[in-house]
Amino acid sequence: MIYKPREIESELKKALRTFPAILVTGSRQAGKTTLLCNILPNYEYVSFDLYSDLEGIKEDTRLFLAQHPPPVIFDEIQYAPEILCFIKGEIDEQRHHYGQFALTGSQVFPLMKGVSESLAGRVAIFELYPFSWEELGIPLTVGAILEGMVRGFYPEFIATPEISPLRWFDSFLMTYIERDVRNIRTNINIALFQRFLRLLAARAGQLLNLSEIAKELGISQPTARDWIEILEATYVIYLLKPYYNNVSKRYVKSSKVYFIDTGLLSFLLGLHSADELARSPFLGHLFENMVIMETVKRLSSSSRPHNLYFYRTLKGVEVDLLIESGGKIDAYEIKWTQSPDKSMISSLLATSKDHKIQTMGILAPVHEKIPVSRDVAALPWHSKLF
Repeated sequence: MIYKPREIESELKKALRTFPAILVTGSRQAGKTTLLCNILPNYEYVSFDLYSDLEGIKEDTRLFLAQHPPPVIFDEIQYAPEILCFIKGEIDEQRHHYGQFALTGSQVFPLMKGVSESLAGRVAIFELYPFSWEELGIPLTVGAILEGMVRGFYPEFIATPEISPLRWFDSFLMTYIERDVRNIRTNINIALFQRFLRLLAARAGQLLNLSEIAKELGISQPTARDWIEILEATYVIYLLKPYYNNVSKRYVKSSKVYFIDTGLLSFLLGLHSADELARSPFLGHLFENMVIMETVKRLSSSSRPHNLYFYRTLKGVEVDLLIESGGKIDAYEIKWTQSPDKSMISSLLATSKDHKIQTMGILAPVHEKIPVSRDVAALPWHSKLF
């Protein structure tokens, strides 16, 4: 199989030269193992997802580490979290021996608790998402965009183009629930959890209203909040936080929910082809979801810190995406249109009156920059924004 390089590689290699350990987190099937095995071909590889004797590791962790000395890749470390404190001991014996351990994990919250307690200051942490459009290098025609949004960006679809997305996502969800979700909550109601996922899919790109969803499912609000945390921890959803810094203004303070992959989102919405998506009332929401996640993916491989937000006031002023870096803010609306006009920029202009905005624009499936007003232009949605 031909390996497709990932944008995050250069930052990973820098970290391997300056940290004793690296940790790559991300969803199942995002390509974490393939990435590390390709850039670290001389490392031993151990998968705890496949390892048959996890109890043996717990009984004698020192012996296990002695049998698998660095440099080593430990895959899906969340299944053997007790190993982290022993890795700390190994690192501290050779504190400046860099690149000793390469770890992966698919459950960020439980995993990060163990990492922060055991490997603080010793590990560089990265997030790997499914492929970005830039990594795929596919011409960005309208037809290709629609097809890509429905199929999604998991590496398996690139490695095996003939695979059925319907069957793959069905299998993905079953494996995800049985392994990742049950590993966090053993007593979870699977049928209700699947319905919860579909209700979230219908609300992608919208404010997260947990009380409404809990009421519809007949579950408690704390249970709904717990399930949201599980989905975020296992890289199924992404929560975009609201931006607010002016005490004289009243803002909406709920997050917006997006799915890490539009293929999974399409599957949950029952959209299985580009034609179905093109006719769907969810098209605009899927496009917004994709653009937000493309920005998140680009951020994950950037060496500069950026913060992503949306903006919304109780008076109805709303902007889809704010990018903050170095005290500067850029603001963008996201629209599925090739005919942008001034009616689409009222919220941008209103926001610029209350906040110092450096750049304003509409991200749309256009091929070149199109002026909309003196201060706002429509830009190709895949433009490098930072």
